[in-house]
Amino acid sequence: MSAFDALALLVGGIAAGFINSMAGGGSLLTVPLLALVGVDGLNANGTNRVAVAIQNLTSAYGYARGGVLKAKAAIPLVIPAVVGGAIGSLAISEVDDETFERIFGLLMIPLLVLVLVKPIGKGEAKPWPSWMASLALFGVGVYAGAIQAGVGLMLLFLLARMGNDLISANATKTLIILAVTALVAVPIFASKGEVSLLPAIVLSAGTGIGGYVGARSAVSAGERIVKPVLVVAVVALSGRMLGFYG
Repeated sequence: MSAFDALALLVGGIAAGFINSMAGGGSLLTVPLLALVGVDGLNANGTNRVAVAIQNLTSAYGYARGGVLKAKAAIPLVIPAVVGGAIGSLAISEVDDETFERIFGLLMIPLLVLVLVKPIGKGEAKPWPSWMASLALFGVGVYAGAIQAGVGLMLLFLLARMGNDLISANATKTLIILAVTALVAVPIFASKGEVSLLPAIVLSAGTGIGGYVGARSAVSAGERIVKPVLVVAVVALSGRMLGFYG
């Protein structure tokens, strides 16, 4: 990995960590970026999980320092997501690199739509019953274990529907994703040799910084700057993953 590649991962990690801590969709940048610096499909997916875990660890710390994160209340939400995450991680790790890149390329555009649509706010809809919420969190966990990109936005939507305001939802989201990635996804991908250590360290340094800064900033006007960049990057990199060019 060249010095330029390392710098690209560090800067991209900071941006992705900042985005993820306030909303989600940062993996739409980091997974293709890993691929562009030479980390192949499944290894890019696995390597990204290390950075996601570090980002959510620093984000959770930032939210906890701000008095927003309520860890005990989040435990019942974490459990179904972790179970789903185990299933998703095991399933995707059996897919070959080319198939994974095609799957990811197809998913990037609809995920971008989720990035651009704000979750509903507290009080705009009747909260779901607990069994429905658990089932939905299990499903999101399967997706988080398999793909990861955009899962933060899905969780924000679910947590808002469960009656949380967006600040509390962001804080709880970080704990759920931390549990799925650190307890399930990273060990599974690492055990299969699908984590590239040096890129993981560099990218994690970036996501850790961005995650903490984003959490302390909470939901800020920065989203309005990032979204146009995401539109261009996702369209361009989706085309590359689908093999339309380069």
